[in-house]
Formats: sequence, structure tokens, C-alpha cells
Amino acid sequence: MLESINQPSSTGESERVWSGRRDAWERGRTTDPGPAFSPDRSTPGPAEHERDEALFGVTRVLTFSGAVGLTSASGFLFERDDRLFLVTSRHVLFDAPTEHAPDRIEIEFHTDARDLTQLATLSILLHRDGLSVWRQAKDSGGEVDVAVLELDRAAMPAGSVVQAFGPKHMEGGFDLFAVGDRLVIPGFPLGFFDTVHHLPVVRQAGIASSYGVRFQGQGYFLTDARMHRGCSGSPVLARVEPRALGRPRWHLLGVHSSRMDMSTRDAAQDESLGLNCAWYADVLLALTAP
Repeated sequence: MLESINQPSSTGESERVWSGRRDAWERGRTTDPGPAFSPDRSTPGPAEHERDEALFGVTRVLTFSGAVGLTSASGFLFERDDRLFLVTSRHVLFDAPTEHAPDRIEIEFHTDARDLTQLATLSILLHRDGLSVWRQAKDSGGEVDVAVLELDRAAMPAGSVVQAFGPKHMEGGFDLFAVGDRLVIPGFPLGFFDTVHHLPVVRQAGIASSYGVRFQGQGYFLTDARMHRGCSGSPVLARVEPRALGRPRWHLLGVHSSRMDMSTRDAAQDESLGLNCAWYADVLLALTAP
């Protein structure tokens, strides 16, 4: 029997208390900087629409109970009809079996398109008047491990650099992709990332089950990739080639949720399957509908 094994305390988030230390380097410099290199910040960076969503549309999602840090996961921005949403795995925000129930999260935004060391944090309460502020879904297979929170642009840090995915990244249907096609999954494995420029790292992946078919009757397909805790909520992407004028560089296929393994696997003899669940991205159209 197959089962998901990455539901929080193994949630796809780092199991450590968040220390508040942003990084070991200050302003992109080490104590032994070596050969001098200083970017020319008088030269404008790329225009916002040219920035790569696989890097600039993905954020860490830090969960808290009061002032106590709980976990670190991944998420990404999704824009529809001028409304901006954060997308992550539902179990990042709440998971009953492990009693994971944060009361707020923090996400991060670059605040200077020319200087990527500039960062600001947005804190979001997860409940209002006793009700959760996120949207989640259920289908014939049960709970869908995807959640979206609408962001209040007025509450975002001044100068926030926003590079979001959207419905245009999902155009074309299921027949564009097949088993074995190459994918990338940007995120924050074990909380690891570029601490100077505050960018995620990207894992290589492949489609491991029939794309467009609900694996085991659930609303996800499988990917073959080396994934870690901390990546829950990452976008699952395929590069669009050839890239036509005006088309985005990435197609959004799914939302990474958890590792998949055999409950009968002998840990002493057998390696893990190396397979993962990615929920089909079309659920975002339902979750972000007016």
C-alpha cells in the first residue's frame, strides 16, 4: 500500500525553532571577502516582467505559534484579476494528525529590484473572528493538500517586488506533457537557500506517472526528484520551449506536497522510492475564483 509520509512533523518544513538570524553574512559580504566585486547599482536591473518567476515568485513560509517559530516551508505568489494570493500546502497551515496549528505565518519580499540583499517580511494572521483565512479544497478523492491566502497589497512592505504566476502559466491543457518530461521544483529544502540574495534553490525532477490522470484516484501526479522537508508548497514547473513572444517561460503543472513511499518498505534493505506527490495546479482556478 502506498502512503504519504511527509505530513508535518515530517511536513515538508524544517523541524527547528526559528532563531530570527537572517543569515550568517551581512549585506552579501563575508569576513574574508576575497577578490572585490561590487555590483553597479546605478544600472537598472531587469524590468519586473522579465524577472524569473521560478526564483522571484517563490518565498519561504515560516510558521509561528505566538512568538515561537515552528516550521519553515515553501510557497509562491499567484495573481488573478489583480488579486494576489500566496499558495502553499494546506498541511503547512494546519495538520490535525500531528497537531500542527500555527496562528500566523511570515513570508518575504525583495524590496529593491536592483539590490537583492534588501528584504522585508510580511506577517499574516491565520485566523479572523475564529475562522481560518485560507481557502482549501476537497474533491471526490478527499482533502486536497493545497491552500491559498489572499494578500492585502496595502499591508505589503513598501517597494515589494512582485513576480507572480497566474492562469497564463497554466494554458494549454494536459496533452502538452507526458511521462518522463523534465521539470524543476524551486523551494527551500531543509530551510536552505541563498542567504545573501534571498533566493530559493531549484531541484531537477521528472513526471513519474501519467500526467492528467489522478494517481490512485487522488488529485495529484507523481514526480521523480530528490526532495526534502521544507519544499512543501513549491511550484512544479516545466520550461516552455520554444518560447513564443509574450508567453511565460514556465508552465505551472502542480504544487509539491509530500514524498510518497511504501508502508512495507524495509528501511534496512530498501532505499526510498524517491517519488513525490504534486497536486494538479488547476485547483488554483477554483481556489482563487471570486
